[in-house]
Amino acid sequence: MTIEEMVPICDKLDAVGFYSMEIWGGATFDSCLRFLNEDPWERLRTLRKHLPNTKLQMLLRGQNILGYKHYSDDVVTEFIKRAIANGLDIIRIFDALNDIRNMETAFKVVKSEGAHIQGAVCYTISPVHTHDAFVKMAQEMEQMGADSICIKDMAGLISPYEAFALIKAIKEVVSIPLQLHCHFTSGMGMMAYLKAVEAGVDVVDTAISSLALQTSQPAVEPLVETLRGTPYDTGLDLKLAYEISAYFRKVRENHKEMESNVQDIDTRVLTYQIPGGMLS
Repeated sequence: MTIEEMVPICDKLDAVGFYSMEIWGGATFDSCLRFLNEDPWERLRTLRKHLPNTKLQMLLRGQNILGYKHYSDDVVTEFIKRAIANGLDIIRIFDALNDIRNMETAFKVVKSEGAHIQGAVCYTISPVHTHDAFVKMAQEMEQMGADSICIKDMAGLISPYEAFALIKAIKEVVSIPLQLHCHFTSGMGMMAYLKAVEAGVDVVDTAISSLALQTSQPAVEPLVETLRGTPYDTGLDLKLAYEISAYFRKVRENHKEMESNVQDIDTRVLTYQIPGGMLS
């Protein structure tokens, strides 16, 4: 998606009332350079200008920054300083191995620059990736200075009842906000969000419906409707969300040749565990 396709809808996105918008980091930096011939830094500055009322966040791969290898501390430091100076409010930091030593430098710089540190637990299923290990990691990240914690379920593996149990357990031992990020690959994401809400999660990550589901995130609109009139009512403006969805449905048509052929729910992901971004 080009920056020209994003700017016209920014005023409506800015008015919905989202907690934050993830607009940078992860694979977007790479995509700007590799596919779009765009300057990712210019994109960040442009979106900051057109989203004045919404907190902006990025995904940072810890010591890997936005690449696939480790960078030296001075590179990590300067990159984060420039990212914050160019408009980011929240930096979600994770390490692919859940090794918090690879997150320490990034934590220190984000803290010194006055931005919000969100420490992320990469959720997966294996003999060593246990419920207790995730709870311990969340505690350690709070002690390291995290301002909030994200459970990052990038392959869509978390079941609704495990989401409930894990959120409950982490909320008992940390005092900072807790966020849940799921992909819809397995089809459990929306149910996991509902149970997470009941367990006391503070924020969940969604996508607008025309760009949601499949290997993306659960859709925002049905969740807002589900919670309407309950103690968990989001208060988000669905009229605007419908307009935003219609806009992005047209934008999606512009990129049909880039569409993945992963169109359906696939609970086999619980076995092969490939993240949504990698599948697509």
